[in-house]
Amino acid sequence: MSQPECDTRSGFFRYLTWSEEDEKWQIVCTDAGTASVAPRVHYPPNEKRHPPAYQKVAVGRTLSDYHLVYVTRGRGVFETGHETYVVVPGTVMALFPGVRHTYKPDFNVGWTEYWVGFKGTHVDLLKEKGFLSPTKPLYEVGLQNDLVGIYEKIFELVQTQNPLYQERASSLILTLIADVLAFDRKALQHSSSEALVAKAKFFAEENVDRMVKVQEMAKLLGVSTSQLNTVLKSYTGMTPRQYLVSSKIRKAKELLGSGALPVKEIALRLGFHDQYYFSRLFHRSTGSAPSHWSTLVRR
Repeated sequence: MSQPECDTRSGFFRYLTWSEEDEKWQIVCTDAGTASVAPRVHYPPNEKRHPPAYQKVAVGRTLSDYHLVYVTRGRGVFETGHETYVVVPGTVMALFPGVRHTYKPDFNVGWTEYWVGFKGTHVDLLKEKGFLSPTKPLYEVGLQNDLVGIYEKIFELVQTQNPLYQERASSLILTLIADVLAFDRKALQHSSSEALVAKAKFFAEENVDRMVKVQEMAKLLGVSTSQLNTVLKSYTGMTPRQYLVSSKIRKAKELLGSGALPVKEIALRLGFHDQYYFSRLFHRSTGSAPSHWSTLVRR
């Protein structure tokens, strides 16, 4: 019996069969495809060419297999587990057996999607161990050529169906799962690093009136000094100590520009008990002595 398939300029899909030997691999590919959905086009395109269980994606369906759906263009919505998510380019939607879901592109925008379906005891084990979970159905991985490349390799295998294509495609699915998890974690770490930099900048501004050791700063921010140094330098080009000093210099410029305070008073307000040490740091940073800077900016 032939399996549903479609191959047009705007999309491709195959629904697959597998043998008992394939099942011994503990993961099989059930279907795979891609679609470039133009604005104001019915979704899914070629709906009646999909098996009945798969046709109602835009209104709600429950499947017996897993899927990873990667959107690389456009936008839309994804509903699952009583939650609604906005889908943008770089989003991967994870579908789980027995979990009702619906997704579709914005009718006026459309989108481009890549998907692969799979099932097996190995995937069930990944779910049991927490690598995949219905409580985390969305991954923000960004636009990754590597992921598109994996999908395209799977498409080539399921189109040609050479010997052991199921085992080869299923191995690529495991690579796809690992890469999605890795890109998502990297994005989360990036967000965490940005939050740390924001906190460090706020700390430096809030404590500009006193001398702060880097160890104290790291402890209050809840990280090690080495982590603080690595993250802050990667974002600002400065070590924590350099950033603390630069915050004081910025504040000094502001106070000097007002002309209301003498250099000695400004130094004290910024935590410097040695006016001459402050002046040397200021000159090293700006190329001008504090008194000269004050005269220049007030001309």
